[in-house]
Amino acid sequence: MSKLLTVSPSPHNYGKDSVKSLMYGVLIALIPTTVISLYFFGIGALIVILTSVVSALVFEYLITKFILKKEPSLTDGSAIITGLLLAFNVPSNLPIFIIIIGAFVAIGVAKMSFGGLGNNPFNPALVGRVFLLISFPVQMTSWPVPVTSRMQYLDAETGATPLGVLKEGLRNGESVSDLLAQIPSNMQMFIGNMGGSLGEAAGIAIILGLMWMLYKKVITWHIPVSMIGTIVILTGIFWLINPEKYADPVFHVLTGGVLLGAVFMATDYVTSPMTTKGMLIFGVGIGLITVVIRLSGAYPEGVSFAILIMNAFVPIINMYVKPKRFGEVIKNG
Repeated sequence: MSKLLTVSPSPHNYGKDSVKSLMYGVLIALIPTTVISLYFFGIGALIVILTSVVSALVFEYLITKFILKKEPSLTDGSAIITGLLLAFNVPSNLPIFIIIIGAFVAIGVAKMSFGGLGNNPFNPALVGRVFLLISFPVQMTSWPVPVTSRMQYLDAETGATPLGVLKEGLRNGESVSDLLAQIPSNMQMFIGNMGGSLGEAAGIAIILGLMWMLYKKVITWHIPVSMIGTIVILTGIFWLINPEKYADPVFHVLTGGVLLGAVFMATDYVTSPMTTKGMLIFGVGIGLITVVIRLSGAYPEGVSFAILIMNAFVPIINMYVKPKRFGEVIKNG
C-alpha cells in the first residue's frame, strides 16, 4: 500500500515529459509567430501581447490564491500560452481595457471556473476571443493595415481582411477573380503581409512552429492535417464547381485563423480527444463547420466557432472512440 495509484485530470502524458515541459515547447513554437506579428504590426502588437499575457498571469494568480485557495503555479506556462493566443486572436489596435476583459473571461470564466488547468471543456483563449467579438464587434473587426501601422497603436490605419473583402464583394455580386485582384497575393498572405489579427498574419511562422512541435512530439499530426485537409477538399470541390463564386483552397488555408487554429488552438491537450481516431474525427468536424460558416454564414470567418463547437463534442468522442482494452476478446463475424 506504500505505492498508491494517483488519479489526476488531463492533460496526461506518459514518459519523461511533464506538463510544464510540453507547455514551454508550445511557447517556443509560438516565437516565430510573435516575431512576425511584431514585424508587421509593430508597437500595437507589442502592447496587445504584453497586456494580454500580463493580465492572464495576474488573473490566474488572484483567482487561484484568493478564490480557489490554492498555491498559485504560474511557472507551468499555461497562463502565458492563453494570454499569447488571445493576443494572436485580436487586432493590434484593440484598446487595453478590452484586452484585459478578454483575459479575464479566458482565465476567470473559461479556465479557472472549471477548476483550472486540465478541467476546462473549452479552449480559454477562444472563449475570450468570441466573448470580445460579441461584446465589442466594432473594435474586434477594425483591422490595422500591416507595415504602415508599425509605429501606431489606436490610430493605426485600418482596412478589410481578405475574407472580409471576399464576403462583402460576393454579396454585391462581384466575381471571385475581380475580388482576388483587390487583396494580397497568396505569397504575401503566406509571409504575413495582410490585414487581420496578429496570429492570422503569420502563415510561414505558424508552419515553422508546427514543424518544431512535431519534431519535439509536443503534438501529433492528426488534428492539423485532418482539419486543413477537410477544408482543402471541401473548398476545392466548390471551387471546381464554380471558380467565380468560390475561392480556391489555398486562399482559404492562408486566410483567417485556419493555420493558427489547426496548429495551436485545436491541438490543445485538454479540449481535444485522447485517441488518434478521435483526433481525426475532431479535425474533420472543425474543418466541416468552418467551411459551412465561411461559405454560407453571414460572418466571413468560422474557425473559432468551429473549434468551440467541436470542443463540446470531445466528451462524446472520447466515450465512443476508445482503444481496444488489453485482453479484450474480438468476436469473429
